[in-house]
Amino acid sequence: MPQTTHRRLKHVVSALTGSFAVITLTASVLAHARDTVPIDTQHYSLALEIVAGNLEHPWSIAFLPDGEMLVTERPGRLRRIVDGELLAEPVAGLPDVAASGQGGLLDLALHPAFADNQLLYFSYSDQTSDGMTTRVARARYESGQLQEVEPIFEALPRSSGGRHFAGRLVFDPDGYLYISVGDRGEMARAQDPADHAGSIIRLHDDGSVPEDNPFVDQAQVRDEIFTWGNRNPQGLTIHPQTGEVWSNEHGPRGGDEINLIRSGLNYGWPEVTHGVNYSGFSITPHTELPGMESPLLHWTPSIAPSGMTFYTGSDFPLWQGQIFSGALRDRLVSRVSVTETDEGYQLHEEERFLQEFGQRIRDIRQGPDGYLWLLTDENPGQVVRILPAAE
Repeated sequence: MPQTTHRRLKHVVSALTGSFAVITLTASVLAHARDTVPIDTQHYSLALEIVAGNLEHPWSIAFLPDGEMLVTERPGRLRRIVDGELLAEPVAGLPDVAASGQGGLLDLALHPAFADNQLLYFSYSDQTSDGMTTRVARARYESGQLQEVEPIFEALPRSSGGRHFAGRLVFDPDGYLYISVGDRGEMARAQDPADHAGSIIRLHDDGSVPEDNPFVDQAQVRDEIFTWGNRNPQGLTIHPQTGEVWSNEHGPRGGDEINLIRSGLNYGWPEVTHGVNYSGFSITPHTELPGMESPLLHWTPSIAPSGMTFYTGSDFPLWQGQIFSGALRDRLVSRVSVTETDEGYQLHEEERFLQEFGQRIRDIRQGPDGYLWLLTDENPGQVVRILPAAE
Protein backbone atom coordinates (compact mmCIF):
# COMPACT_ATOMS: atom_id res chain seq x y z
CA MET A 1 0.00 0.00 0.00
CA PRO A 2 1.23 3.53 -0.70
CA GLN A 3 2.25 5.66 2.27
CA THR A 4 0.40 8.98 2.63
CA THR A 5 0.01 11.66 5.29
CA HIS A 6 -3.50 10.37 5.92
CA ARG A 7 -4.64 7.41 7.99
CA ARG A 8 -5.40 4.69 5.48
CA LEU A 9 -6.44 1.10 5.56
CA LYS A 10 -3.31 -1.06 5.31
CA HIS A 11 -4.84 -3.81 3.25
CA VAL A 12 -7.48 -4.18 0.59
CA VAL A 13 -10.56 -6.09 1.63
CA SER A 14 -11.99 -8.13 -1.19
CA ALA A 15 -15.77 -8.34 -1.39
CA LEU A 16 -17.64 -11.60 -1.13
CA THR A 17 -17.54 -13.42 -4.43
CA GLY A 18 -19.61 -16.49 -3.63
CA SER A 19 -22.60 -17.61 -5.63
CA PHE A 20 -26.06 -16.27 -4.86
CA ALA A 21 -29.40 -17.77 -5.77
CA VAL A 22 -31.42 -15.54 -8.08
CA ILE A 23 -35.16 -15.71 -8.55
CA THR A 24 -36.03 -13.26 -11.29
CA LEU A 25 -39.18 -11.21 -11.13
CA THR A 26 -39.58 -9.86 -14.65
CA ALA A 27 -40.78 -6.35 -15.36
CA SER A 28 -44.00 -7.73 -16.78
CA VAL A 29 -44.72 -9.63 -13.58
CA LEU A 30 -43.91 -6.60 -11.43
CA ALA A 31 -46.22 -4.45 -13.49
CA HIS A 32 -49.12 -6.62 -12.35
CA ALA A 33 -47.86 -7.32 -8.84
CA ARG A 34 -49.26 -5.98 -5.60
CA ASP A 35 -47.95 -2.70 -4.25
CA THR A 36 -45.48 -4.55 -1.98
CA VAL A 37 -42.94 -7.30 -2.70
CA PRO A 38 -41.65 -9.44 0.22
CA ILE A 39 -37.87 -9.85 0.59
CA ASP A 40 -35.88 -11.74 3.24
CA THR A 41 -32.40 -10.65 4.34
CA GLN A 42 -29.89 -11.97 6.84
CA HIS A 43 -31.39 -10.01 9.74
CA TYR A 44 -34.77 -8.69 8.60
CA SER A 45 -37.84 -9.46 6.56
CA LEU A 46 -38.61 -6.56 4.27
CA ALA A 47 -41.51 -5.27 2.23
CA LEU A 48 -40.70 -3.38 -0.95
CA GLU A 49 -43.35 -0.74 -1.48
CA ILE A 50 -43.74 0.33 -5.11
CA VAL A 51 -44.32 4.07 -4.70
CA ALA A 52 -44.29 4.99 -8.39
CA GLY A 53 -43.84 3.19 -11.69
CA ASN A 54 -43.89 3.87 -15.43
CA LEU A 55 -40.72 5.95 -15.29
CA GLU A 56 -38.17 5.80 -18.10
CA HIS A 57 -34.75 4.95 -16.70
CA PRO A 58 -34.98 7.01 -13.49
CA TRP A 59 -31.54 8.12 -12.29
CA SER A 60 -31.88 10.21 -9.12
CA ILE A 61 -34.40 11.22 -6.47
CA ALA A 62 -34.56 14.29 -4.20
CA PHE A 63 -36.80 14.75 -1.16
CA LEU A 64 -38.17 18.28 -0.73
CA PRO A 65 -38.97 19.73 2.72
CA ASP A 66 -42.71 19.89 1.96
CA GLY A 67 -42.89 16.15 1.20
CA GLU A 68 -42.72 16.44 -2.60
CA MET A 69 -40.19 14.23 -4.41
CA LEU A 70 -38.37 14.94 -7.65
CA VAL A 71 -37.09 12.15 -9.91
CA THR A 72 -34.86 12.50 -12.97
CA GLU A 73 -35.47 10.38 -16.06
CA ARG A 74 -32.34 9.86 -18.13
CA PRO A 75 -33.99 10.82 -21.47
CA GLY A 76 -34.31 14.37 -20.11
CA ARG A 77 -37.40 14.76 -17.93
CA LEU A 78 -37.74 15.84 -14.31
CA ARG A 79 -40.82 14.26 -12.69
CA ARG A 80 -42.80 15.14 -9.57
CA ILE A 81 -44.29 12.85 -6.92
CA VAL A 82 -46.85 14.84 -4.90
CA ASP A 83 -48.92 13.26 -2.13
CA GLY A 84 -47.66 9.86 -3.26
CA GLU A 85 -48.77 10.32 -6.88
CA LEU A 86 -46.50 10.58 -9.92
CA LEU A 87 -47.71 13.60 -11.88
CA ALA A 88 -48.01 13.24 -15.64
CA GLU A 89 -46.62 16.70 -16.44
CA PRO A 90 -42.81 17.01 -16.13
CA VAL A 91 -41.15 19.98 -14.49
CA ALA A 92 -40.76 22.87 -16.93
CA GLY A 93 -37.60 24.83 -17.58
CA LEU A 94 -34.89 22.21 -18.07
CA PRO A 95 -32.11 23.06 -20.55
CA ASP A 96 -31.55 20.84 -23.57
CA VAL A 97 -30.22 17.43 -22.49
CA ALA A 98 -28.10 15.26 -24.80
CA ALA A 99 -29.56 11.86 -23.96
CA SER A 100 -27.15 9.53 -25.74
CA GLY A 101 -25.59 6.28 -24.55
CA GLN A 102 -25.09 6.53 -20.78
CA GLY A 103 -25.70 10.28 -20.88
CA GLY A 104 -28.85 12.22 -20.16
CA LEU A 105 -30.42 13.93 -17.16
CA LEU A 106 -28.54 12.50 -14.19
CA ASP A 107 -28.26 13.51 -10.53
CA LEU A 108 -30.09 15.92 -8.24
CA ALA A 109 -28.95 17.72 -5.09
CA LEU A 110 -30.72 20.26 -2.92
CA HIS A 111 -28.81 23.28 -1.70
CA PRO A 112 -28.19 22.90 2.06
CA ALA A 113 -30.48 25.93 2.57
CA PHE A 114 -33.09 24.78 0.06
CA ALA A 115 -35.96 25.51 2.44
CA ASP A 116 -34.97 29.19 2.26
CA ASN A 117 -33.59 29.61 -1.27
CA GLN A 118 -35.25 26.77 -3.31
CA LEU A 119 -31.97 26.13 -5.17
CA LEU A 120 -31.86 22.79 -6.97
CA TYR A 121 -28.68 21.40 -8.59
CA PHE A 122 -28.71 18.87 -11.42
CA SER A 123 -26.17 17.19 -13.69
CA TYR A 124 -26.70 16.27 -17.32
CA SER A 125 -24.85 15.51 -20.53
CA ASP A 126 -24.57 18.40 -22.96
CA GLN A 127 -23.57 18.42 -26.63
CA THR A 128 -22.14 21.07 -28.92
CA SER A 129 -20.13 20.94 -32.13
CA ASP A 130 -17.06 20.30 -29.93
CA GLY A 131 -18.55 17.08 -28.51
CA MET A 132 -20.31 15.92 -25.35
CA THR A 133 -19.55 16.54 -21.70
CA THR A 134 -20.95 16.55 -18.17
CA ARG A 135 -22.55 19.80 -17.06
CA VAL A 136 -23.98 20.91 -13.72
CA ALA A 137 -26.56 23.66 -13.41
CA ARG A 138 -28.55 25.20 -10.60
CA ALA A 139 -32.01 26.69 -10.70
CA ARG A 140 -34.72 27.98 -8.43
CA TYR A 141 -37.49 25.39 -8.13
CA GLU A 142 -41.00 26.65 -7.52
CA SER A 143 -44.29 24.82 -8.02
CA GLY A 144 -43.22 22.51 -10.82
CA GLN A 145 -41.00 24.98 -12.67
CA LEU A 146 -37.28 25.71 -12.88
CA GLN A 147 -36.41 29.39 -12.98
CA GLU A 148 -33.11 31.27 -13.27
CA VAL A 149 -31.32 28.20 -14.68
CA GLU A 150 -27.57 28.78 -14.52
CA PRO A 151 -24.80 26.35 -15.60
CA ILE A 152 -22.07 26.41 -12.93
CA PHE A 153 -19.67 23.70 -14.13
CA GLU A 154 -18.67 22.07 -17.40
CA ALA A 155 -16.13 19.25 -17.66
CA LEU A 156 -13.46 20.08 -20.24
CA PRO A 157 -12.34 19.19 -22.79
CA ARG A 158 -15.41 17.87 -24.56
CA SER A 159 -15.17 14.64 -26.52
CA SER A 160 -17.18 12.22 -28.61
CA GLY A 161 -18.76 9.07 -27.26
CA GLY A 162 -21.55 8.34 -24.83
CA ARG A 163 -19.81 6.61 -21.93
CA HIS A 164 -18.72 7.35 -18.36
CA PHE A 165 -20.29 10.73 -17.61
CA ALA A 166 -20.53 9.91 -13.88
CA GLY A 167 -22.46 13.04 -12.70
CA ARG A 168 -23.08 12.31 -9.01
CA LEU A 169 -23.55 15.37 -6.77
CA VAL A 170 -23.29 15.81 -3.01
CA PHE A 171 -22.90 18.70 -0.57
CA ASP A 172 -20.67 18.22 2.46
CA PRO A 173 -21.47 19.69 5.92
CA ASP A 174 -19.37 22.79 5.11
CA GLY A 175 -21.49 23.53 2.03
CA TYR A 176 -18.98 22.50 -0.65
CA LEU A 177 -20.38 20.81 -3.75
CA TYR A 178 -18.67 17.64 -5.02
CA ILE A 179 -19.18 16.40 -8.58
CA SER A 180 -18.00 13.09 -10.02
CA VAL A 181 -16.74 13.10 -13.62
CA GLY A 182 -16.04 9.83 -15.43
CA ASP A 183 -13.11 9.17 -17.73
CA ARG A 184 -15.50 9.27 -20.75
CA GLY A 185 -14.32 5.82 -21.82
CA GLU A 186 -10.79 7.10 -22.51
CA MET A 187 -8.79 5.69 -19.61
CA ALA A 188 -5.60 7.73 -20.02
CA ARG A 189 -7.55 10.95 -19.41
CA ALA A 190 -7.93 10.07 -15.73
CA GLN A 191 -4.17 10.54 -15.24
CA ASP A 192 -4.09 13.93 -16.99
CA PRO A 193 -4.63 16.66 -14.37
CA ALA A 194 -5.22 19.20 -17.14
CA ASP A 195 -8.39 17.24 -18.00
CA HIS A 196 -11.51 17.15 -15.82
CA ALA A 197 -12.28 13.59 -16.96
CA GLY A 198 -11.73 10.91 -14.32
CA SER A 199 -11.91 13.19 -11.28
CA ILE A 200 -13.91 14.44 -8.32
CA ILE A 201 -14.61 18.18 -8.53
CA ARG A 202 -15.05 20.48 -5.50
CA LEU A 203 -16.77 23.87 -5.80
CA HIS A 204 -18.55 26.56 -3.86
CA ASP A 205 -22.33 26.53 -4.27
CA ASP A 206 -22.10 29.21 -6.99
CA GLY A 207 -19.57 27.22 -9.04
CA SER A 208 -16.53 29.22 -7.97
CA VAL A 209 -13.34 27.41 -6.94
CA PRO A 210 -12.45 27.20 -3.22
CA GLU A 211 -9.08 28.75 -2.46
CA ASP A 212 -7.99 25.64 -0.57
CA ASN A 213 -8.60 23.21 -3.44
CA PRO A 214 -5.42 21.15 -3.71
CA PHE A 215 -4.27 22.31 -7.16
CA VAL A 216 -5.30 25.96 -7.20
CA ASP A 217 -2.92 28.07 -9.29
CA GLN A 218 -0.81 25.07 -10.27
CA ALA A 219 0.10 25.18 -13.94
CA GLN A 220 -1.23 22.29 -16.03
CA VAL A 221 -3.79 21.27 -13.39
CA ARG A 222 -7.46 22.24 -13.41
CA ASP A 223 -8.31 24.30 -10.31
CA GLU A 224 -11.63 22.52 -9.83
CA ILE A 225 -10.04 19.06 -9.38
CA PHE A 226 -10.15 17.65 -5.84
CA THR A 227 -9.04 14.08 -6.68
CA TRP A 228 -7.98 12.34 -9.89
CA GLY A 229 -7.41 8.83 -11.23
CA ASN A 230 -11.12 7.99 -10.83
CA ARG A 231 -12.69 5.81 -13.53
CA ASN A 232 -16.47 6.32 -13.34
CA PRO A 233 -17.73 7.17 -9.82
CA GLN A 234 -21.45 6.37 -9.74
CA GLY A 235 -21.97 6.87 -6.01
CA LEU A 236 -21.18 9.80 -3.69
CA THR A 237 -22.30 10.04 -0.08
CA ILE A 238 -21.36 11.72 3.21
CA HIS A 239 -20.23 9.84 6.31
CA PRO A 240 -22.88 10.69 8.92
CA GLN A 241 -20.40 11.24 11.78
CA THR A 242 -17.27 12.62 10.16
CA GLY A 243 -18.74 14.52 7.20
CA GLU A 244 -16.19 12.87 4.87
CA VAL A 245 -17.03 12.24 1.23
CA TRP A 246 -17.13 8.58 0.17
CA SER A 247 -17.54 7.22 -3.34
CA ASN A 248 -17.93 4.03 -5.28
CA GLU A 249 -16.83 3.63 -8.86
CA HIS A 250 -17.04 1.18 -11.72
CA GLY A 251 -13.97 -0.85 -12.51
CA PRO A 252 -13.62 -2.44 -15.93
CA ARG A 253 -14.14 -6.22 -15.79
CA GLY A 254 -13.59 -6.48 -12.03
CA GLY A 255 -12.17 -3.93 -9.65
CA ASP A 256 -15.27 -1.92 -8.71
CA GLU A 257 -14.25 0.20 -5.72
CA ILE A 258 -15.30 2.02 -2.56
CA ASN A 259 -13.03 4.97 -1.76
CA LEU A 260 -12.70 7.64 0.90
CA ILE A 261 -12.29 10.89 -1.03
CA ARG A 262 -9.47 13.07 0.30
CA SER A 263 -7.93 16.23 -1.07
CA GLY A 264 -5.32 15.92 -3.80
CA LEU A 265 -5.09 12.14 -3.90
CA ASN A 266 -4.63 10.05 -7.03
CA TYR A 267 -6.87 6.95 -7.01
CA GLY A 268 -4.78 5.24 -9.63
CA TRP A 269 -6.95 4.48 -12.66
CA PRO A 270 -5.71 3.11 -15.05
CA GLU A 271 -2.20 2.68 -13.61
CA VAL A 272 -3.61 0.40 -10.89
CA THR A 273 -6.75 -1.73 -10.89
CA HIS A 274 -8.02 -5.10 -9.71
CA GLY A 275 -9.87 -5.50 -13.02
CA VAL A 276 -8.99 -6.45 -16.56
CA ASN A 277 -10.18 -5.12 -19.88
CA TYR A 278 -13.55 -6.27 -21.21
CA SER A 279 -11.66 -8.31 -23.79
CA GLY A 280 -9.96 -10.19 -20.95
CA PHE A 281 -6.55 -8.64 -21.60
CA SER A 282 -4.58 -6.98 -18.82
CA ILE A 283 -4.76 -3.21 -18.39
CA THR A 284 -1.88 -3.04 -15.93
CA PRO A 285 0.06 -5.59 -13.86
CA HIS A 286 -0.33 -3.37 -10.79
CA THR A 287 -3.02 -3.51 -8.11
CA GLU A 288 -1.15 -0.92 -6.04
CA LEU A 289 1.65 1.58 -6.57
CA PRO A 290 3.39 4.18 -4.40
CA GLY A 291 1.61 7.52 -4.46
CA MET A 292 -1.72 6.04 -5.57
CA GLU A 293 -4.60 5.27 -3.25
CA SER A 294 -5.85 1.71 -2.95
CA PRO A 295 -9.59 1.15 -2.48
CA LEU A 296 -11.05 0.42 0.94
CA LEU A 297 -12.99 -2.38 -0.72
CA HIS A 298 -13.12 -3.79 -4.22
CA TRP A 299 -15.69 -6.02 -5.87
CA THR A 300 -14.05 -8.58 -8.11
CA PRO A 301 -15.93 -9.81 -10.13
CA SER A 302 -17.79 -6.57 -10.78
CA ILE A 303 -21.29 -5.84 -9.53
CA ALA A 304 -21.45 -2.44 -11.37
CA PRO A 305 -22.13 -0.24 -8.30
CA SER A 306 -24.46 2.73 -8.52
CA GLY A 307 -25.92 5.02 -5.86
CA MET A 308 -24.73 4.57 -2.27
CA THR A 309 -25.65 5.79 1.19
CA PHE A 310 -24.87 5.29 4.86
CA TYR A 311 -27.85 4.00 6.86
CA THR A 312 -28.69 5.90 10.05
CA GLY A 313 -32.35 4.97 10.55
CA SER A 314 -33.91 3.31 13.56
CA ASP A 315 -36.07 0.58 12.00
CA PHE A 316 -33.12 -1.69 11.18
CA PRO A 317 -30.69 -1.15 14.09
CA LEU A 318 -28.25 -3.87 12.97
CA TRP A 319 -27.69 -1.89 9.76
CA GLN A 320 -26.79 1.42 11.38
CA GLY A 321 -23.54 2.97 10.18
CA GLN A 322 -23.23 0.59 7.23
CA ILE A 323 -22.95 1.39 3.53
CA PHE A 324 -25.68 0.35 1.12
CA SER A 325 -24.76 0.35 -2.55
CA GLY A 326 -27.01 -0.45 -5.48
CA ALA A 327 -25.76 -2.56 -8.37
CA LEU A 328 -26.66 -2.49 -12.04
CA ARG A 329 -25.01 -5.59 -13.48
CA ASP A 330 -25.84 -7.92 -10.58
CA ARG A 331 -29.24 -6.32 -9.84
CA LEU A 332 -28.87 -6.21 -6.06
CA VAL A 333 -28.05 -4.17 -2.98
CA SER A 334 -24.69 -4.69 -1.28
CA ARG A 335 -24.51 -4.13 2.49
CA VAL A 336 -21.00 -3.23 3.67
CA SER A 337 -19.87 -2.88 7.28
CA VAL A 338 -17.52 -0.02 8.16
CA THR A 339 -15.13 -0.31 11.11
CA GLU A 340 -12.81 2.52 12.13
CA THR A 341 -9.44 1.39 13.44
CA ASP A 342 -6.25 3.16 14.51
CA GLU A 343 -4.97 2.70 10.95
CA GLY A 344 -8.06 3.84 9.07
CA TYR A 345 -11.24 2.14 7.96
CA GLN A 346 -11.83 -1.56 7.44
CA LEU A 347 -14.69 -2.55 5.13
CA HIS A 348 -16.33 -5.93 4.63
CA GLU A 349 -19.26 -6.88 2.44
CA GLU A 350 -21.72 -8.51 4.82
CA GLU A 351 -24.59 -9.36 2.52
CA ARG A 352 -26.12 -9.08 -0.92
CA PHE A 353 -29.89 -8.95 -1.19
CA LEU A 354 -32.76 -8.06 -3.53
CA GLN A 355 -31.54 -10.50 -6.20
CA GLU A 356 -35.05 -11.94 -6.38
CA PHE A 357 -36.39 -8.46 -7.20
CA GLY A 358 -34.45 -8.78 -10.46
CA GLN A 359 -34.06 -5.05 -11.19
CA ARG A 360 -31.07 -2.84 -11.98
CA ILE A 361 -30.68 -0.57 -8.94
CA ARG A 362 -29.61 2.89 -10.10
CA ASP A 363 -29.91 4.90 -6.90
CA ILE A 364 -30.31 4.22 -3.19
CA ARG A 365 -30.94 6.95 -0.63
CA GLN A 366 -32.17 7.30 2.91
CA GLY A 367 -35.31 9.42 2.89
CA PRO A 368 -36.38 11.90 5.56
CA ASP A 369 -38.67 9.15 6.90
CA GLY A 370 -35.57 7.11 7.82
CA TYR A 371 -36.28 4.38 5.23
CA LEU A 372 -34.10 3.38 2.29
CA TRP A 373 -35.46 4.31 -1.14
CA LEU A 374 -34.45 2.76 -4.48
CA LEU A 375 -34.71 3.67 -8.14
CA THR A 376 -34.74 0.86 -10.70
CA ASP A 377 -32.92 1.61 -13.95
CA GLU A 378 -35.53 0.05 -16.20
CA ASN A 379 -38.16 1.11 -18.69
CA PRO A 380 -40.57 1.11 -16.99
CA GLY A 381 -38.57 1.97 -13.88
CA GLN A 382 -39.84 2.37 -10.35
CA VAL A 383 -39.48 4.31 -7.13
CA VAL A 384 -39.34 1.77 -4.30
CA ARG A 385 -39.30 2.15 -0.53
CA ILE A 386 -37.84 -0.51 1.78
CA LEU A 387 -40.08 -1.11 4.80
CA PRO A 388 -40.09 -3.66 7.63
CA ALA A 389 -42.38 -6.55 6.73
CA ALA A 390 -45.71 -6.45 8.54
CA GLU A 391 -45.82 -8.90 11.40
